Amino acid sequence: MGVDLLDAATMNPRRLARAIAGTGALTSAALTAHATLNMRRIRRPRDETVTIHERVSILLPARNEAERITPTLRSLLAQEGLPDMEILVLDDGSTDGTADVVRQIVGSDPRVKVIDGPDDLPPPGWLGKSWACHRLAQEATGEVFVFVDADVQLSARAIASTVHHMREGELDLLSPYPRQIAITAAERVTQPLVVWSWVTALPIRITERSHYPSMAAAVGQFLVVDARAYRISGGHSAISGLILEDVGVLRALKRAGFRGAPADGSAVASCRMYTSWPEIYDGYTKSVWSAVQPNPVAYGLVAVMTLAYVAPPVFALLGPGRAARAWGIAGYASGVAGRYVVARRTGERVWPDILLQPASVATFAGLILASLRRHRAGTITWRGRPLP
Repeated sequence: MGVDLLDAATMNPRRLARAIAGTGALTSAALTAHATLNMRRIRRPRDETVTIHERVSILLPARNEAERITPTLRSLLAQEGLPDMEILVLDDGSTDGTADVVRQIVGSDPRVKVIDGPDDLPPPGWLGKSWACHRLAQEATGEVFVFVDADVQLSARAIASTVHHMREGELDLLSPYPRQIAITAAERVTQPLVVWSWVTALPIRITERSHYPSMAAAVGQFLVVDARAYRISGGHSAISGLILEDVGVLRALKRAGFRGAPADGSAVASCRMYTSWPEIYDGYTKSVWSAVQPNPVAYGLVAVMTLAYVAPPVFALLGPGRAARAWGIAGYASGVAGRYVVARRTGERVWPDILLQPASVATFAGLILASLRRHRAGTITWRGRPLP
């Protein structure tokens, strides 16, 4: 009897470990298969020669961007295939001479208009980025609006190619995610997940056709939208208080019966979002909480991420029993493979960074929890302005 009890006591932990490791490995494999399928189907604007005969308004909000706006402006001025183009730059109350830098670069170019905004809080119910984009849209006269952040560089045909893909796909919005430039160790751990996350989670073709607001991913770094659809859906005024205004705009369009989707913009755009861990922490924790609401969804997401990508390598190294370790190795390999598929396609660093996928996912899970905590405490600010 004593031996039987001892066997049961030693077998139960092994069976539990094998079950957890196996579930994690199978989940990781399924997500990797989904990401691989998505990367074959996703729209990918290229640096191709096309001419857009519609009037295109390029809208650039800028707040304290004097040190990094120059390459962005030069890339906008160099756009090809847009014979009827205007560039509107809103200096959103900058205190670092951003407007002076802009005027020095654009000179007397008749295509460019610089709008001076006051350094005061947005109206009640508005957040700064949405308010800036709304003001730009009110001034715009194009049939297509192109929102671009001040830290994004575009190839010469990026906008023309994206508008062409949007019209060809009969979409009302297309948001190409730029190639994320990551230099420091903190960037290399976190930034590859910007694209990997939605490629892994969203069924792209269904997302394009669906009018469900939940089926949405977009990035304000580079967002192209039909002006008529933008106005009918309410544009930024419909989501004035949302932190993730880019996703909000797409959801507003979907609610109004229009269609839009993310795209792989790595061939035509690049962006270095953050340059240090403090910037990464502040940037993500200010907004991630709003993308994973309500709270049970957030905690469920953290649990799934941990099960599929963090637990397998732990079991591979420390799992009790050969089966648990084998499942752990399989799960880790699957997670790395998923990261490889996306990184190789989007031009991001592959080796050895993809081997750190468990650390990347664990870091992102930590940022989600930190964002929820900061939101509850009411301590979130951005660019010197409080956020709800």
